[in-house]
Amino acid sequence: MLALTISSDNAVRLKLAEVDEPQPCANEALVAVRATSLNRGELRLLTIRADGWIPGQDIVGIVERAAADGSGPAQGARVVALVDEAGWAERVAVPTARLAVLPDEVGFVSAATLPVAGTTAMRTLRHGGDLAGQKVLITGASGAVGRFQIQIAREQGALVTAVAAARHAGDLRDLGAEQVVEAIELAEGPFSLITESVGGESLARAIEHVAPGGTIVMFGSSSGELTPIGFRQFVPGHEGARLQTFAYYTSGSGIGADIAALLALVAAGRLETRVALTVPWTDIAQALDSLRQRSFSGKAVLTVAG
Repeated sequence: MLALTISSDNAVRLKLAEVDEPQPCANEALVAVRATSLNRGELRLLTIRADGWIPGQDIVGIVERAAADGSGPAQGARVVALVDEAGWAERVAVPTARLAVLPDEVGFVSAATLPVAGTTAMRTLRHGGDLAGQKVLITGASGAVGRFQIQIAREQGALVTAVAAARHAGDLRDLGAEQVVEAIELAEGPFSLITESVGGESLARAIEHVAPGGTIVMFGSSSGELTPIGFRQFVPGHEGARLQTFAYYTSGSGIGADIAALLALVAAGRLETRVALTVPWTDIAQALDSLRQRSFSGKAVLTVAG
């Protein structure tokens, strides 16, 4: 079968190559991939992984062979999944606990935006507990995760403030943000939950705006900057607040169930998926360049011919 593999002999660091077919374990379904989306974390993986490694985490496709142990969807089912690697291929073996059946109302391309970004949004917000009536601050709000966080927090009754460039203000308000500011210091806190993906000065400012007993969930550092942190940043005024790191791959089981919950929201028209760019997987260089340049808001999706 064909797959996009790491290759150090070209500038893109990828090549379409013939690779061995996956050999599913008893609890894994063999999925024929129809679409996948790009995540910013994959940009770093392209620079550090060895030749021959296959990237790819967001998977949408059709079950070609059901799991041998009888778990999961049957052959022919349309499915969505999150895998740790090897998703940029014609076929991939997926543990059935990481699969969700795709509702008829949702297309392959739209669904491809959900696994990493959607589950990250859902699981970071869970660190805030019951969000009904609570004030939530979301940094990097115009990105894929931020857009999902706004909508899911709104669904749970939170009062959302989004941090993003002014050009995104109208769009983010339409998604459910009550307030959109260009910098944290302009936000009207304090906030019981802050989701922080920028790092550096942004994280330092977040500490100034967290409520006593509140939580700051750190799940990225797009600025690439370090943040000096000391005890006196928390007192007085932020006593009992905590910093919580988050990585989806250590966030626990139930990935398939979370994807199913996200799909149900999309099918019901209560969660918007923003597809900014759709290209064949053979044109991945174009999509990666656009992602590096941050030239779009939403997700880039690669389609794989069936």
